[in-house]
Amino acid sequence: MDSSFFIILMGLFIVVANVIAFISYRKKKNLYFAAFTILLSAVLFGAIGGGLALFIIRDAFAIFYGMQVAQYLLFNSIIVFIIAILATVIKRYRSEK
Repeated sequence: MDSSFFIILMGLFIVVANVIAFISYRKKKNLYFAAFTILLSAVLFGAIGGGLALFIIRDAFAIFYGMQVAQYLLFNSIIVFIIAILATVIKRYRSEK
């Protein structure tokens, strides 16, 4: 197996997590819920990626691939959470004027 497979899979997990978060945002109209959805997706896709890498590579260190996917999604969740805080602050600032 080539390492490009795992890079493509990592990108796919990140895109899918963001699409799921976008759909949850459209339903609930809440950015905080979207950030929480990405945070939960980090756990889910990290476990799936780690298990898949462990199954394909058959090495105990392959589990770190899953941790790397979870790390990227955790950073993504933090960015969405910061955007949600900024949007709330701007909305409250505009409503006070």
